[in-house]
Amino acid sequence: MNKKVVILGGGTGTSTLVRGLKQFPIDLSVVVSVCDDGRSTGKLRKEFDIPAVGDLRKVIASLSETEPLFEKLLEYRFKTNSDLNGHTVGNLLLAALCNITGNMSEGIESLSKVLNIKGKVLPLTEDNVVLVGKMLDGTIVEGEHNITEYNGIIEKINYKTEPVITPAVINEIKNADMIILSMGSLYTSIVCNLISKEVIDAIDESRGKIVYVCNMFTQPGETDNFTVSKHVKVLNEYLGKRKVESVIINEGRVPDIYIEKYHREEEKDPVLMDKEELEKLNLKIIKDNFVTVDNGTLKHDAIKLSLKLFEELIK
Repeated sequence: MNKKVVILGGGTGTSTLVRGLKQFPIDLSVVVSVCDDGRSTGKLRKEFDIPAVGDLRKVIASLSETEPLFEKLLEYRFKTNSDLNGHTVGNLLLAALCNITGNMSEGIESLSKVLNIKGKVLPLTEDNVVLVGKMLDGTIVEGEHNITEYNGIIEKINYKTEPVITPAVINEIKNADMIILSMGSLYTSIVCNLISKEVIDAIDESRGKIVYVCNMFTQPGETDNFTVSKHVKVLNEYLGKRKVESVIINEGRVPDIYIEKYHREEEKDPVLMDKEELEKLNLKIIKDNFVTVDNGTLKHDAIKLSLKLFEELIK
């Protein structure tokens, strides 16, 4: 029987990771935060009162085992002067299936069968949740999009109303052999999966190894000037009795052209490894060169990263 791996995350980082992990003999489940409220996703949430579909779409597309054309179809974003402008086909499909089946989980399951995805994709909750950030200056900011864009430091995040966690999520976590906190937006993709007592209790009950895959770059509005240890410390603040046990870090050289490009265009900087602080956290440090470039975008090498995780899983 294959070992069970559960990923907690969302966004581009998680969809990159699952492209690699689906190639390995594991039982894969991806728990996706559903608090995104920007662009197409935000419009659909307001119109249909459903959980955010954008990150769910990205992960489903990445796990699909059908023709590449179907992934392009799911990711296709309309450019028009009509109400369709900005919407992706995948978002519209998920919104429609949610209405047809009665909930997002069943809608995802239906689309997953059609696309022959390898693994399970689970929304953290079926609720139309609103993320709330308390900033260091005391300001309370509502909505994921607004939190990220606020020019200040995040002190704490929570939900406006406590969500009901999808039962399958709790079951998957409790039975996991490895729990991966994926690279991605620290607060608005990862931590937002950890602000439920139910989820934390399930992690504490699980015997699965807790592994964090650290980002290569900081994210403006969330992790400005964060080192690797600062990322881990934030995660440990939200975790319960069990903390991050292993951290995976890129030690490959990032070409100067990308450091300059990301700083100039997106105000992002490389996440620095502070070895002394990391060693104080009593965790295993796993390093390798994961740098790769895809269509002009710097990413983790999905296969190389997944191989490291698989080796850690079977130890």
